Amino acid sequence: MGISVGAALKKIAVALVSDKKTLKNMAMAALVIIVALLMPMAAIIAVFSGTLELDVAALQEQIAENMSDSDRQLLQEVEDNMKAIQTDRREADIARSVRQAQVLYILALYDHSSQPGFVSRLVNCFQPEQTDDQLIAAVNSAFGTNIVTEDFTKLVGNVRSQYVDTSDFVYPTTKNNLDLVQWAIAAEAAGWGYVWGTFGQVLTRDALAAKVAQYPNNVGIYEEYIRSHYLGKRTADCAGFIKGYCWYNPETDSVSYATNGMPDLGANQMYQTATVKGPISTMPEIPGLAVWHQGHIGVYIGNGYAIEAMGTRYGVVKTRVAARSWTHWLKIPYIN
Repeated sequence: MGISVGAALKKIAVALVSDKKTLKNMAMAALVIIVALLMPMAAIIAVFSGTLELDVAALQEQIAENMSDSDRQLLQEVEDNMKAIQTDRREADIARSVRQAQVLYILALYDHSSQPGFVSRLVNCFQPEQTDDQLIAAVNSAFGTNIVTEDFTKLVGNVRSQYVDTSDFVYPTTKNNLDLVQWAIAAEAAGWGYVWGTFGQVLTRDALAAKVAQYPNNVGIYEEYIRSHYLGKRTADCAGFIKGYCWYNPETDSVSYATNGMPDLGANQMYQTATVKGPISTMPEIPGLAVWHQGHIGVYIGNGYAIEAMGTRYGVVKTRVAARSWTHWLKIPYIN
């Protein structure tokens, strides 16, 4: 591969891997894989965390102009492996591990991909309810590698925070209380952040700048904290956390403002427009209800717990209902 192509790919590689729309174009996903091992781990993590800025469009153009026939052949080989990993994971009903398996391929296993049964050996390293330590130990044992768990966790943590895990959704084509609970659980597990005025999108530099200008007192004063903790991750405020579920399209993995019949409502408006609600002491045991107090709202997930976008320095967290100051519950309008 030519020097100019390789240099460009080094810069563009991991900027693409967490973009679900881009990954649907397997040729671009393949570009990611080929060069990731050439890029220092610190740079890879910097791209995912949003601290390294890239002109992706210009780099893509440079790559396309300089690719040789051998480059394209190599891309095809990588594309085949990417598709095989995706197919195998879906057949195993562990869709949530597809991206992690692909990241491992990108990080450290490309040189092993020509070995017989490579994809099966890789995906067999994944088990339900597995820790990162257990996964990396299995991978290192299977391939004789020395991957460091801490490096993998840093990288995949940003991948996890961008990817909306819908694998446990019950009725993904509708907006309902059970899938709202799964949305909340997945967001808390992925470490979503809190930014006033956001509703589940991945926080980019441009989006942060816009929110700082729009809400100087609610976002601007926390700009440095947000920049160091939440860039490149999904974020929401308390009402936006619920609206994000209503506005989310699982087919495109995108959140589009005021869609799916749900208008833009604040926490108090959600409570005021609810037709079924009551004091917190009377709340029925129905996961997917909302818990509310003046100016704030969260999602009840059952067994005495709620998940809420608590605040800038907390992010999306799981809390005990009894330990918070909720005053009322409600059935959220526009959710079945």
